[in-house]
Amino acid sequence: MKKLLLTALTVIGMTFALNAQKVYTVDYESQADVKVFVVGYESQADLLVYKVGYESQASGNDGSWFFVDYESKADKTVYFVNYESQADLKIYFVDYESQAGWKNSSKKSLMY
Repeated sequence: MKKLLLTALTVIGMTFALNAQKVYTVDYESQADVKVFVVGYESQADLLVYKVGYESQASGNDGSWFFVDYESKADKTVYFVNYESQADLKIYFVDYESQAGWKNSSKKSLMY
């Protein structure tokens, strides 16, 4: 019984973790879960990111990000680095939500 309950709680927890991509920008590199560099061209990016206007619009690990005001509300903390070589993840901000998504799926685990 305990094993079944533990499994159910794990699945539920994973489901909630994957249903939002709330991001908080930290001030120091050492505070970040992921170091991010914004590239100049879509073709250079690992992830195409669309900034949604409302928290409820942020969904899964698909490139729809909502920037929260408090670190405690974030799923991931990011630090924007100055040089591409310092980054764990290269992103490009797109104008339309339909453009968002992974270009390099091997980096997907960084945002889980």
